[in-house]
Amino acid sequence: MSPIIALKAALRTALIADSELTTALGGPQVYDDVPRGANPPYVVFSEAASRDNGTVSDAGHVTDLALAVWSRQGGSREALAIADRIAALIDDADLPLAGHRLVNGRVVATELRRQPDKDLTRATLRLRLVTEVI
Repeated sequence: MSPIIALKAALRTALIADSELTTALGGPQVYDDVPRGANPPYVVFSEAASRDNGTVSDAGHVTDLALAVWSRQGGSREALAIADRIAALIDDADLPLAGHRLVNGRVVATELRRQPDKDLTRATLRLRLVTEVI
């Protein structure tokens, strides 16, 4: 199984299991593909890239993955509060992965952008995840 697929599944499970996050989102609104009619705030998986990080004897990967938090409330407070909660859940988390073991997981950057024409704010978390194949 691709480390990207395994990581997305484990991250979604961990995020929607957190009552503080699901309360802030108004439910388990963590998506791979945002359903039509979904109302912010919600979290959606964005870009992902995985590259080989194996050794002669062990297979492994480094995966860069982005999570986007979309908020409709004015300003950036809601989007950044949700992003902070996600970062707290992900940094050094022990995520069970199908076919892989998470060695290290960190949020390496957070970016904020406003889309005033749509009255939306997006906070993007950039994750770096190191895995080994088991």
